[in-house]
Amino acid sequence: MRSTSADSNASTRRRLYAAALVGSVGDGIYVPLTMLFVHALTGLSLTAIGAGLSLAGLCALAFMPVAGALIDRMGAKRVVMCALVLRAAGFAAYPFADTYPSFVAVAVVVAVGMWASTPSQHALIGEIAQGTERDRLLAWDRSLRNGGMGLGSIAAAALLAVDGNTGFTTAAMVLASLFVLATGLVARIPAVHDGARRPPEKQQGYRQVLTDRPYLLIAAANFLIAFGYTAQAMALPVFLTRDIGLPAALAGGVFALNTALVAALGVPVARLTMRGRRPRTSALGATIFAASFAAFALIPGLFGGTTALVAVLAVAVLYTSGELIHSVPAQGLSVQAAPDHLRGRYLSVYQLSWSLCRTIAPLLLGFLLETGSWQLWAVLALMVLTGAIILLCTERALPPHAVGIRPAPGSPTLENAVQQAGA
Repeated sequence: MRSTSADSNASTRRRLYAAALVGSVGDGIYVPLTMLFVHALTGLSLTAIGAGLSLAGLCALAFMPVAGALIDRMGAKRVVMCALVLRAAGFAAYPFADTYPSFVAVAVVVAVGMWASTPSQHALIGEIAQGTERDRLLAWDRSLRNGGMGLGSIAAAALLAVDGNTGFTTAAMVLASLFVLATGLVARIPAVHDGARRPPEKQQGYRQVLTDRPYLLIAAANFLIAFGYTAQAMALPVFLTRDIGLPAALAGGVFALNTALVAALGVPVARLTMRGRRPRTSALGATIFAASFAAFALIPGLFGGTTALVAVLAVAVLYTSGELIHSVPAQGLSVQAAPDHLRGRYLSVYQLSWSLCRTIAPLLLGFLLETGSWQLWAVLALMVLTGAIILLCTERALPPHAVGIRPAPGSPTLENAVQQAGA
């Protein structure tokens, strides 16, 4: 019986990994080409597209609380599948969105699908696994997604080489097919029966989430630290080309180095971070983040030419180290600290901290870039360091299983109690 259960668990993990990889390849194709992709397929101006995408993002932001409630009512697996279907339908419809209202409608469908994917995926992992096994699955999920993003970006570059709009139309069909495939893989994951869920009438809903001060502090810390992640894609290329003087190709190489290191080292580093307490380990990663930002602020005044490139690569490795140390414990903390019966709502609030950051970041980062070469990195270092301090402050208020405190040998655990009750 145990071997059958083990085989089933292994099969579940493989399907989960495969779906994550396939979906992230789609993200890797779409994200770098978003503006060009939509412009080629719709013929709209870049200004109109930017406004439409911002509007779609705001609509998706407003939908997040609904997504959390659906996860708790329907189960995470169904919501993951719905999010993937929305993305497949949206990309399939893009070539036919030849008016502005139709473009906005399609963009909203795609944005809702994209932003609902993360909390539902993490909730699904929370249903499938317990304890440190959750952290392992989160680590694999993140590494595979980084690898898939890299493969997708390579595919995007190949599609750009196709003349005319043929490449973009092909990309739309490929994207739709990838998300249909990912939906099929998730559908084959066995149904998860979460015995810890309470009947709907006993759920307090978002009232309980909004009164859970330690969890709100976790989300607030993530909001601040998320700007460090967002700056890599939005601000770092501008900084490297304008203030350091690197060619655009080398600036892209720094991003590729980060993606490759995260994909290759995510799981091994996660194994090490799981030995510590989640708030402390994630705070350590954020502190390393802050140190890398302080180093970026110093490079323009201290280095030039080849030495500047070497310094940038060294700081990029430091930055990636912070990301590797912070990411999995922080994600694990957000899942472990959420009560099972309200996991969807809790994770949707946590996802709002990411989404709100991504909504504000273009304006804030653009303003800071305009002020000079070092101001952006100094502000980011202070924000991320503040996030690290907040994480440390949450440790005493969180339950031991969320923090990652292992019970003393011989002491009863919830898992043992459940096993004894079923024996």
